[in-house]
Amino acid sequence: MRKYLTLSLLFITSLTYGQERAFVIFNSKGKKVSYKKMAKTLEKKDVVLFGESHNNPISHWMQLELASDLSTKRRLILGAEMFEADNQVALNEYLEGKIDYAGLDSTARLWPNYKTDYAPLVDFAKQNKLDFIATNIPRRYANMVFKKGFEVLDSLSTEEKEWIAPLPIAFDSELPTYKQILTMMGEHGSPKLVMAQATKDATMAYFIFRNYKKDHLFLHFNGAYHSDKYEGILWYLKKSDSQLNYATISTVSQEDVSHLEEENLNRADFIICVDSDMTTTY
Repeated sequence: MRKYLTLSLLFITSLTYGQERAFVIFNSKGKKVSYKKMAKTLEKKDVVLFGESHNNPISHWMQLELASDLSTKRRLILGAEMFEADNQVALNEYLEGKIDYAGLDSTARLWPNYKTDYAPLVDFAKQNKLDFIATNIPRRYANMVFKKGFEVLDSLSTEEKEWIAPLPIAFDSELPTYKQILTMMGEHGSPKLVMAQATKDATMAYFIFRNYKKDHLFLHFNGAYHSDKYEGILWYLKKSDSQLNYATISTVSQEDVSHLEEENLNRADFIICVDSDMTTTY
């Protein structure tokens, strides 16, 4: 409780005093914007991809704040990379009160930081009777692709294929973010690594699109790299329906948050720039 109270006070202080220390929100062009203006823009969208830094407390606090605020304006659907598609039944049972946290923990392969970083979002959905969609490909299948390429997915059973994007999965190895993965990984990178990343992006997009409902706003939580530069998940979403109104958020860290560094421009519609001195959740 103390942890979330501290973050709450930090959030309020940052908003009240011009976001001068902990974080600043920028638009894609590097202009400072208020949280209120960002929320006002996002409430008009069909799908919002909230790109987080997995261990950043500002990301997690703002996700909950945004979900709460948007729920007063729109009918929401929540979804997250942090739940794999074959865990949807267990997640539904928790949301419906059929199992408790221990039951969810024993069946849903929760992330190590679930209690601190994602439980508040799931519990918000539970309290407000919102759908919460497990969008990610089961990790074991992504690992198979990493080792053997896309072709290995053809060997899955009919039931297993229900938990991934329909085959064959479209793939563009020339997307800048995919090419950057290879650069970042150096000698440890491989084309199959990028294919594994694409299976995650494609599957998350597939379950977002499949569970989207007209006149709702689907708020999706994912690592920033899965939606940065308007690629990843968004590339696949636009292939399914380019007419939906999309928006993206990214989270970055900088030593100086008074301006957005050039490398972070055009990363998303809104960029949450967090002081690099900020404590992490793990």
